Amino acid sequence: MKKVMSALRFVFRNGETWTVRREHIGDLWIKQVTTSFGRIGDEFQEIHPCESLKIEIAHEADSVNSDDINKGGLEAGMFARVAQFQDIEMMDILYRDRLNGDKRMAVEKDRIYFPYKALDTDGHDNAYQSSAVRGDKLYIVVDPNRTVEEVYPPLSTAL
Repeated sequence: MKKVMSALRFVFRNGETWTVRREHIGDLWIKQVTTSFGRIGDEFQEIHPCESLKIEIAHEADSVNSDDINKGGLEAGMFARVAQFQDIEMMDILYRDRLNGDKRMAVEKDRIYFPYKALDTDGHDNAYQSSAVRGDKLYIVVDPNRTVEEVYPPLSTAL
């Protein structure tokens, strides 16, 4: 059975989530995903850290999914929430199996951890995350060496 990615669920540092369906994702690159094993809480788990992420998200995803726990996104929209706070901690890649056809039922997931460096003493904002809203798209980069302006150069000239 082949796994088919149906959506990405971003998990914020405060526990909020945002699910972006596959059809709303443009450019996407998750660099150097590895597999490690470690203890998170009481359980040993398989962990998938990555080196960096870059993603372009269409305007249609700037909404709240009732399955998510969006507090800030309810009022301002998810694009504004992501642009204001640098607190994406991890992401679930949600899969569905081919036997379900067009049904959007998630049957499996992989959790990807992003590089994270606290911007200040409270530890909520990630120094490695940058984002920009241009036109009807949101661009997010989580990378220790590059910002959203460096990864998506047309953004710095387009206004």
